[in-house]
Amino acid sequence: MTQPHDGRADVLWFLPTHGDGRYLGAAEGAREVSLPYLRQIAQAADELGYFGVLLPTGRSCEDSWVVASALAPLTRNLRFLVAVRPGLQEPSAAARMAATLDRISNGRLLINVVTGGDPVELAGDGVFLSHDERYAVTDEFLHIWRGLVSGATVSFAGKHLRVENGRVIFPSVQKPYPPLYFGGSSPAGMTVAAEHCDVYLTWGEPPAQVAEKIAAAKEAAAAKGKTFSYGIRLHVIVRETEAEAWEAAERLISRLDDATIAKAQETLKRQDSVGQSRMMALHGGKRDKLVVSPNLWAGVGLVRGGAGTALVGSADRVADRMKEYIDLGIDRFILSGYPHLEEAYRFAELVFPKLPLRETTGRAASKARNDGPFGEIIANDLVPQRQVSAS
Repeated sequence: MTQPHDGRADVLWFLPTHGDGRYLGAAEGAREVSLPYLRQIAQAADELGYFGVLLPTGRSCEDSWVVASALAPLTRNLRFLVAVRPGLQEPSAAARMAATLDRISNGRLLINVVTGGDPVELAGDGVFLSHDERYAVTDEFLHIWRGLVSGATVSFAGKHLRVENGRVIFPSVQKPYPPLYFGGSSPAGMTVAAEHCDVYLTWGEPPAQVAEKIAAAKEAAAAKGKTFSYGIRLHVIVRETEAEAWEAAERLISRLDDATIAKAQETLKRQDSVGQSRMMALHGGKRDKLVVSPNLWAGVGLVRGGAGTALVGSADRVADRMKEYIDLGIDRFILSGYPHLEEAYRFAELVFPKLPLRETTGRAASKARNDGPFGEIIANDLVPQRQVSAS
C-alpha cells in the first residue's frame, strides 16, 4: 500500500473540530465549530482538489468518526483521515467502524493511529498506562484490527488484548484495509509504525531534523522488511508577498499575553510525548525565538499542542520550502491555517500551481470540471488564463 516516492506530493487540509478563528488564544474573531461551518471547509477542500482532510482527536475535539460520517455524503472525492485510539476502543469495534465508513464513503477513509501523549487526558479516559505500555497496546490492537478488516477470522492473546474467532463480515472497499498513518517520534513509536503502518508522519520540524527522523524511521522499517511513505503536518500562512505573510503571522498571536503563553506551556509540559517535547524545544515558549528555520515559524506552538509550526511567506517561498521537504522524501503534506476556510482557498489558489502534485491533488487546478471559464470575464469578452500545477 506504500506508494513509491516519485518527486510529487499529495496535500491534505484540516477540519478544526476543536475551534477556529482569526486569533490564537482569544474569543475575539472566533467561530462556532458547527456542522454547517465544517461542511463549508470540507466542501471547499473537495472542490479545490485537496487529497483529503485530517480530523483531530481528543477531549478538546468533536468526535472524528461522527464528523467524518456526517461529511462523507456531502463530498465527492475528499478522503477523511480519521483517528483510531488504541486503549479507548476495542479493536473489533474500531474494525467494524472503519469498514463501514470506508464503504459508505466509497473507499475514502484513511486511518490515523493515535496512541495519545497526555497522561492527564488519558487518565480521564480511563487509561493509566506508561508511555511504552501504551505503544505495546497499540501493537496488539493493530495486529487484531488489520486481521479483522482484511477479512480474516482472528484469535489473538496478548498481554493487554484478547479475542477469539473475531470477524468483520462486511468488508472495506480498500484492500486489504484503509491505509494506516502513524506519527511517533520515540523508539517505541517507530517500532510499532514499522510493524503495521503505511505512512509515517512527523510534525513540522526544520528540514535537517526531519531528515534525521526520516532516516531513523527508514531504518526501523527496513528492519521489518518494509518501506514507508512519509508525511508532514504543518500550518501555513501564505500571502501575495513576504511582508503580508509575516504581518499575518504576528497578527495571529497578537492577542496572546505572556501569562496565557506561560500557562499553555506549563500544561503542554505534562505530556510524555517525544514529538511534543521536540516541538516545544524549537522555541522554548519565547516570542523572540519563533523563526526556527527559513520561513518556518513556531508561533502556533506557543499555545497549541501537537503541530506547532507554520510555513510563512509568499507563494514562491512556501512552495520552495515544501519542495525541500519533498526532496527529503515527504510525499504528503497535512496543512492547516487560520481561519481554515479562507486559508484553504489561499493556499490552493496561490501554491498548488507551484508544486509538483500528484493527479490525486489539485484536480480543480488542472482540469475544469465543466470546461467553463474561471475568474471574471475581462471587458465582457476575454477569458483569464489559468495556471496549472508544476507536475
